[in-house]
Amino acid sequence: MSSNGKQLVMAADREKFVAFFPQIVKDLTDEGLRQEEVADAFARLKEVIEYNAVGGKYNRGLAVVAAFRELAGLDPQDQESLRRAMVVGWCVELLQAFFLVADDIMDHSVTRRGHLCWYKKEGIGLDAVNDSFLLEAGVYQLLRRHCRDQPCYLNVLELFLQMTFHTEIGQTLDLITAPSVDLNRFTEERYKAIVKYKTAFYSFYLPVAAAMYMAGIDSEEEHAHAKAILLEMGEFFQIQDDFLDCFGDPAVTGKIGTDIEDNKCSWIVVQCLKQASPEQRKILEENYGQKDPDKVARVKQLYETLDLRGIYRDYEEKSYQALLSLITQHAVHLPSRIFLGLAQLIYKREK
Repeated sequence: MSSNGKQLVMAADREKFVAFFPQIVKDLTDEGLRQEEVADAFARLKEVIEYNAVGGKYNRGLAVVAAFRELAGLDPQDQESLRRAMVVGWCVELLQAFFLVADDIMDHSVTRRGHLCWYKKEGIGLDAVNDSFLLEAGVYQLLRRHCRDQPCYLNVLELFLQMTFHTEIGQTLDLITAPSVDLNRFTEERYKAIVKYKTAFYSFYLPVAAAMYMAGIDSEEEHAHAKAILLEMGEFFQIQDDFLDCFGDPAVTGKIGTDIEDNKCSWIVVQCLKQASPEQRKILEENYGQKDPDKVARVKQLYETLDLRGIYRDYEEKSYQALLSLITQHAVHLPSRIFLGLAQLIYKREK
């Protein structure tokens, strides 16, 4: 397929995917809204889904559809299989929404996707903790409804459960690394572990692995090859995220970065520590991980002095080329187009 043809298919998939969202909401809430004793709770669920599951780029959900299309050689007439792939794609998006609602509370974030974080909305507060559970539970309601009669059901179900556990382990590493301003804890090894578990598994491996199981590919060897590429891609993606948290334009990214205030073990601070002189390290020790805007500004100024923007641009180029080599090495039986398409989506992104 030509590059232009591929773009048209991707645009059409996105349009169908977004248009399918009301059906997802209907599947999760319609029956409950008709039962008087729980109707209020289902009305809340509807509000939670409609606020938190939309407004992103939908890359994770669309990756399920695109990968399934490639792997299954999808017949344009097979609307049922495409519909199922969209459901599983929306399951990934709901899982993402669950993580984000909870993460925003833990990070004291203010905005997400250009709007107030859910817990910051008037009348919500820490009730958002339970709302995040509702989003997670919705994933398994949808999988049961749409995939229970499929041969892939158990594999897909276990995949979602395992990826959720990995992500929560990653979040735990992130949280226990952040409380004390001890820069010795901010090592490259700890950073890579946080990224692998907190981001890479669910953002990159989950969508492609789900599509593989749906297409009947359950060989451990093939999944290992896919994982080798996708976890590396996830690290690349998170490093971009860390860069954008500090240097991105909130008007473009849709969120105000808080990694410095939250004392996060980000790629930027790890690189800063590698470059800093003893005097510069002292500036970091005195100002990192504090809510004072002046101290945050001093940290950002130190980042500029050390040219961390330039260091990131060099990293981005080298890592992208390394990723392409990894795809060549591991995409043995799987179509390399799946991985190249994902890599191109995130290369030089600005949000």
